[in-house]
Amino acid sequence: MTTKNQLIKQAQAAMKRAYAPYSNFCVGAAILDNNDKIHAGCNVENAAYPLGVCAEGSAISNMVLSGGSRIKEIMLVSTGENLVTPCGGCRQKLKEFSDAKTKIQIFHNNQVTEFSIEDLLPHSFSKENLSK
Repeated sequence: MTTKNQLIKQAQAAMKRAYAPYSNFCVGAAILDNNDKIHAGCNVENAAYPLGVCAEGSAISNMVLSGGSRIKEIMLVSTGENLVTPCGGCRQKLKEFSDAKTKIQIFHNNQVTEFSIEDLLPHSFSKENLSK
């Protein structure tokens, strides 16, 4: 099984575990990190809407907890009818752990669409902006 297929399968498995009783919009994410380990995450809603967690943030937290420090690839899947890209907050979270080579992939309608972080967050703010 290819890495891309492994990422799709793990993202789909995570999506099935999503807690989305309010929107019924489930998202799964799977990250391949700099140690070639895969970390999955799902969205977790909360009755106080801003307190929910997106799948990307969940997967990033799992990556960091396991010792990863950079995203090589991330695969996203959702129950949405249209191609679903990361929200603005998740784009910033992805930027923190990405570089120009990071593949941000969305599996939708049995096809993978790939983006770079620059495609999704042009002219972004990052740790380089904080350099003295």
